[in-house]
Amino acid sequence: MKRLAFSLALLCLTLGAAAQVTAGTAKFKVGDQPAWSNPAFDDSAWQTLSLDKDWTMQGIRNPNNFAWYRIHVVIPSSLKKAAVTSGMVLLDLGPVDDADETWFNGQPVGKTGHFPADPEGFSGNWQKPRHYLVSPRQVRWDKDNVIAVRVYNGGDPGGFYQREVRIGEPELANLAELTVGAENGKARIVLTSRTKLSGELRLETTDVLTDTQTGSETRRVRIVPGKETVVTVPIQDGNRLSAIYYDDRFDDLIAGSYSAPYILTPQAPATPRYNGPLVFGVRPGSPVIFRLAFSGDKPMKYAVEGLPAGVKLDPDKGVLSGSVAEAGDYPLVLIARNEKGEARAEFTLKVGAKIALTPPMGWNSWNCWGLSVSQEKVMSSATALINRGLADYGYAYMNIDDAWEAEERAPDGSIVTNEKFPDIKGLADWLHANGLKMGIYSSPGDRTCGGYLGTIGHEQQDAETWNAWGVDYLKYDWCGYSKVFNADPDKSVAAYVRPYLKMQQYLRQQPRDIFYSLCQYGMADVWKWGHAVDANSWRTTGDITDTWASLYNIGFQRQTELYPYAGPGHWNDPDMLVVGKVGWSNSLRDSRLTPDEQYTHISLWALLAANMLIGCDMAQMDDFTFNLLCNNEVNAVNQDILGIQAHRDVEEDGFQIWSRPLADGTLAVGIFNLNDSSAHVDLAGCLAKIGLEDVKNVRDLWRQKDIPASTCIIPSHGVRLLKVRR
Repeated sequence: MKRLAFSLALLCLTLGAAAQVTAGTAKFKVGDQPAWSNPAFDDSAWQTLSLDKDWTMQGIRNPNNFAWYRIHVVIPSSLKKAAVTSGMVLLDLGPVDDADETWFNGQPVGKTGHFPADPEGFSGNWQKPRHYLVSPRQVRWDKDNVIAVRVYNGGDPGGFYQREVRIGEPELANLAELTVGAENGKARIVLTSRTKLSGELRLETTDVLTDTQTGSETRRVRIVPGKETVVTVPIQDGNRLSAIYYDDRFDDLIAGSYSAPYILTPQAPATPRYNGPLVFGVRPGSPVIFRLAFSGDKPMKYAVEGLPAGVKLDPDKGVLSGSVAEAGDYPLVLIARNEKGEARAEFTLKVGAKIALTPPMGWNSWNCWGLSVSQEKVMSSATALINRGLADYGYAYMNIDDAWEAEERAPDGSIVTNEKFPDIKGLADWLHANGLKMGIYSSPGDRTCGGYLGTIGHEQQDAETWNAWGVDYLKYDWCGYSKVFNADPDKSVAAYVRPYLKMQQYLRQQPRDIFYSLCQYGMADVWKWGHAVDANSWRTTGDITDTWASLYNIGFQRQTELYPYAGPGHWNDPDMLVVGKVGWSNSLRDSRLTPDEQYTHISLWALLAANMLIGCDMAQMDDFTFNLLCNNEVNAVNQDILGIQAHRDVEEDGFQIWSRPLADGTLAVGIFNLNDSSAHVDLAGCLAKIGLEDVKNVRDLWRQKDIPASTCIIPSHGVRLLKVRR
């Protein structure tokens, strides 16, 4: 059966008020020996590491290899009574990067993920907290106990990284799990447990757009260890199901919710409609690669009025190619015709020193495939980009992230691809022929984040290689350079600038435009100097994940003061999109963001003039995700030619209002409800707070219709994205 969505499991994964002891450090050694699980093994000569920082942050480089932690902890007999009553002691290890196998006093107690030699092959789960149960009989009360953890790391950083280890009495949330998803049009609640349980399951459905309850019931359920207890409930689009389980033996509860997606974007007309940017920048003599972004019934014929010498059009694919020798602005008219009609769009080809005049739109492999990316997977997503119609909305970059590099360079020192990319030049040629662009990934250090070859000492050679392949975009990730930086006593801003400035000079020597994307997580206020190294965008934060906490922190807290530093040619980058099927590995799942959180995600990135790089597998894209990414009026805000990033105007009572001026004289306004419940919002009052008095009508960009400035409902973590004429 097709799984439509996976749950946001609202589980309390801490020990709460239960009795516990903690351990903040461990003995550590790189390598792999079975004897290291023995509690009697002498580890006194091992290195001591903190458990709240990964081993890379503590000076150890150990990609694609094993290491062991041995955690010593005295467990007092004061915890014995509670442990005997519940029959269990909980080892709460927190998350471990990437896969682990754990022993307690010499006995195996749990494993998360798979090692390379396992029949399943390597798969990690670096975000999942490890919760392992042991019998009170295994505990050495008031004596030293040894938790031995064998860790395999699929690419630095690795190991424990979040907090101390906790040992104590389990709560319900440590014994049982509740997830809510959907299958075949019904919500599906799944309960599992490590012990027998009996209690009540309370279910409530709510229409998020009207904030009205649509159903409520309570059921008695029994949960048997090793078996799933499954409850299904009919659910309509736009409804949220909340499920709460109360057990007869425990004071706490477990809960989860699922929100059925709903589509706001109206269906595109069958007649041609232009959805792309209104300007495109290219340097004199550099290849022009541009696909005319018209939606509508296919087949379609394309034409362009005013083409400069040196540029030609493929009338069947709608692809511009060639080059222009003379700098200048070239006004064009883009034309598309099908059996239903014709559309024309005024467009400017700007030939000059500046590229990336609007933020890049496209795809990156990392958030879906992680280190498992391959040429086949890139081709699959590129084909879907075209056939599914995302290319008709301006999505053009196909960016290969880490794990394309071979283990060693060629004898002449040039970088080469591994066996997963048998013909990268052929891939680039195919993309270019279809009006798409190819991106690549590297690091200024000796190694990338995933442990692959970096660029240090080969900057010019690699830039020339990428040019020969046809690379159009470079994501340049700090990772391996930290070793060089840490060894250098100079910690000035210039030390952060140095590796990026070095690569920039070689990129600019190439006879093609290569979008230069700095990935160094906002260190040394990169937004203040990124333009000085001719970067086209710079990451302002750490990596995003598909959780509300991550989206809130990166989007609503970290971007507020950065608007003065963005503009045509140079963009703030709050990281890639986390909608659709993601997973950072071979195991993909639906984004854990609710539909309203995904509407908020895209709305805020549009207002921020952020890079719009899709992070999901486009070959598995559902209708909700397609319509989320392909609303031409929302995308037009992101691609507005003024390039002015939104400013946060209001923050009060869990609401934020952001606005940015647009080239047509209007204002794009986002009203965000960051609260955990829906709210009735007076649009006129909100607009008055940002100086827009007596507004009669506004444009709802998601619904693509004019609406009165009256009261409306904004769901929890949701948005109203508006266009207002001042």
